Amino acid sequence: MSVKVNITSKGIQKVLKNYNEKQAIAEYIWNGFDANADTIEIDYTANALGLLESLTIADNGYGINFERLKQKFDPFYESEKSLQIVAPKHTSKMHGRNGVGRLTFFTFAHDATWQTTYQAEKGFRSGEIHISTGGLNSYSHDFNTSPTAMDNTGTTVSFTNLRIGEQEMKELVLPYLINEFCWFIELNKHKNYSIVVNGEALDFSTNVKTLEEFNLFYPDTAVTFKIKYVHWKENLHKELSKYYFLTGGEEIYKDYTTLNKKSDDYFHSIYIDSDFFRDFDFKSFENEGQVAIFGAAKSSPEYRFLIKELTAYLKEKRKPFLKEYANRLIDSYEQDEIFPIYANERDKQLKKPKLVNLLKALYEIEPKLFSSLNTDQKKTLMHLIDLLLHSDQRVQLFELFNGLMELETEEYDELASLLLDKDMVGYTTGS
Repeated sequence: MSVKVNITSKGIQKVLKNYNEKQAIAEYIWNGFDANADTIEIDYTANALGLLESLTIADNGYGINFERLKQKFDPFYESEKSLQIVAPKHTSKMHGRNGVGRLTFFTFAHDATWQTTYQAEKGFRSGEIHISTGGLNSYSHDFNTSPTAMDNTGTTVSFTNLRIGEQEMKELVLPYLINEFCWFIELNKHKNYSIVVNGEALDFSTNVKTLEEFNLFYPDTAVTFKIKYVHWKENLHKELSKYYFLTGGEEIYKDYTTLNKKSDDYFHSIYIDSDFFRDFDFKSFENEGQVAIFGAAKSSPEYRFLIKELTAYLKEKRKPFLKEYANRLIDSYEQDEIFPIYANERDKQLKKPKLVNLLKALYEIEPKLFSSLNTDQKKTLMHLIDLLLHSDQRVQLFELFNGLMELETEEYDELASLLLDKDMVGYTTGS
């Protein structure tokens, strides 16, 4: 049986045009986890030329219920707006956004076939769904009307007429999947979630720079928070850096950490497990004075204590990372010839070290100052700072940076020592 609906195949591709093959394959994995699967198996074979001859993605989730097939597929085709994909903000459940991503196979294949088994009232039932790139606005399906001999649910998607190579899978797709799912696998580690490629589980630890576990204890009410901190080597794509609040290993809520989006590539996740979150009201504002009727809220002293301690912890963890990246910034500026050209070697030896030290200090305090600058802007900024640094305008330069950044006492003193004379430091800080 074939079903065709309103939006055109080209309209679907237009809406999903920002997807590439890496993101599309990730969506099929998210669909599996959304279906309560704990294992996703990716299998592929290549020919002598290195092009893929077959690719399947299988999960052991609850399958696609034939009785709700129209609800699953038809809404995607009603309008272009219905195809817009919006990631959930405060939960990791339904990350695949109700399966919209199943239409993105056109980025790497011509045809996709779903073979699925689901639990019906009178036993297991199986069926098949087919969609082709030339007709993304229609699908054909064939489901058994009687129970099958299968004894487990799950879905296998087979892709044919592939436009992707084995080298691309190994060098681009699989590293992308590690960065995409590492935080999620860690979140569900107690459930033994895994992604298996050609019989071998993906090693998500390859993206772990540091992992630490410890407890925070709030003595006034004897509340304990079990903390797991992970510093990732590379970015987590759209997930960014977040707190994950759990009870008994189950995620209750998630939100951005206080050091998220600082433009410094410090990618991290904090997993917090405590019975304290069992009836917690995460929708309340942190500065509310009222107490939740049931359970605790963000205004509670326990929560304020937790966030304060974790913020201080993250700042300490971030410091050596920023020093490392400040040195990388200097190296890149040297390589790209960003620093000013001095009149002679004596001038260079006298002035450049002060500029380099100031640049490092500024980056460690506020990396965002140096993000999104093109080469000409970088050169202009360095030239301007260098001129002011070696003139009688250093006080104004200090006041400029002091106004642009939120400085802690230690940072304030360090910046002042780099920009001002010793006598001026005492006068400026009011000490």
